[in-house]
Amino acid sequence: MGNVLDHLLKVEADASALVNDAQNEADRRVRGNEEKNRIAFEERIKTEIQEHEKIFNNEKERINNQYNKALQEYRDEISTVTVDEERFSGLLNEYLLKIVHS
Repeated sequence: MGNVLDHLLKVEADASALVNDAQNEADRRVRGNEEKNRIAFEERIKTEIQEHEKIFNNEKERINNQYNKALQEYRDEISTVTVDEERFSGLLNEYLLKIVHS
């Protein structure tokens, strides 16, 4: 009977060691997968950020170019405008006289 109990205790100890080894292996694999997944996630985020920065910079450049073009067109337009000072002065005097006599 002692041999049977000793054998059962040895089997139980072996089973416990096997379960412990399996748990350790599972933990090692999980840690490896977590690290692998973290690295893949960081790379994906980095790529996404770079893509969005590129889109942002392209759009910013497009808007700046559009703004500069519109501003130059406005400057060109007002540079060709001439002021008829005599007519402006006459209209201003007429307006001011109306205010004074009102």
